[in-house]
Amino acid sequence: MIKQQLARFDRLDLLGHATALEKLERLSTWLGRDIYVKRDDTTPLAMGGNKLRKLEYLAADASAAGADTLITAGAIQSNHVRQTAALAAKLGLGCVALLENPIGTEDSHYLHSGNRLLLDLFDAKVELVDNLDHADEQLQALAERLRSNGKKPYLVPIGGSNALGALGYVRAGLELAEQIKDSGLEFAAVVLASGSAGTHSGLALALSEALPQLPVIGVTVSRTDEAQRPKVQGLAERTAQLLGVELPASFKVELWDEYFAPRYGEPNAGTLAAVKLLASQEGLLLDPVYTGKAMAGLLDGVGRQRFNDGPIIFLHTGGAPALFAYTGAFA
Repeated sequence: MIKQQLARFDRLDLLGHATALEKLERLSTWLGRDIYVKRDDTTPLAMGGNKLRKLEYLAADASAAGADTLITAGAIQSNHVRQTAALAAKLGLGCVALLENPIGTEDSHYLHSGNRLLLDLFDAKVELVDNLDHADEQLQALAERLRSNGKKPYLVPIGGSNALGALGYVRAGLELAEQIKDSGLEFAAVVLASGSAGTHSGLALALSEALPQLPVIGVTVSRTDEAQRPKVQGLAERTAQLLGVELPASFKVELWDEYFAPRYGEPNAGTLAAVKLLASQEGLLLDPVYTGKAMAGLLDGVGRQRFNDGPIIFLHTGGAPALFAYTGAFA
């Protein structure tokens, strides 16, 4: 039912093909547990990442609305803002981004390198703000200001995470379900970073219909279970409503919130160890904000026997450009 309903929605075909599901051979041997990775870090725009799947739907909507400018918001090192700005450049649109410094650092690498450098290359216009505590209102005010100057802005929410954007990960969930079925393996779980919730909600929604016995575990990157749970649940409900389907009875929000300290955008020792481990064992680059924390959760979960029997899938959502903003953390 979800697949048929999803086909009703327009999207820009930016991805072109399914991303790979591959076994991490050396890590699996080191860990004593088979680990597979869904390579959404290899999507083909601006050094890759999960946001492109959401932007396929959001950009199609922007095009239909006749927009000439994409506006969005995030941290100075936001992967989402980077890919939104790159897509705007590709489509010949303007891009204006509100950026906050969530960790209050004065480190020049964080302020000017990594994703922030790429924004300048994509010719995005940046406005620094003290915080994004009221992001929706701040973006609406920006939109009004641009309209008064004759622009036609389209508001892309933080992380691309509204119901329309989440369709990108409903589609990804169906794609992954086919890859799992083709593998002939019985997987124990899918593990991913859970932040703005669009990736988590969309993926869990699709898999709850396609593979209802497969747990989808979100490792939070900025919030406690209590704070994150309603975000994931609510967005899944709105996405199902947009699709015109009932939320499957098997849908369940599973969150691990022990790995995000001290706060969003600031890695801890487990995060850094996970980044170094995957680089040294597999030549695979994680990031210090999302995938490093999610992988730290997966590794600890294996050590604490939190998974059922079977191989585990890690959804790699990208983010490697941010490594260059955190050079001091790896010193």
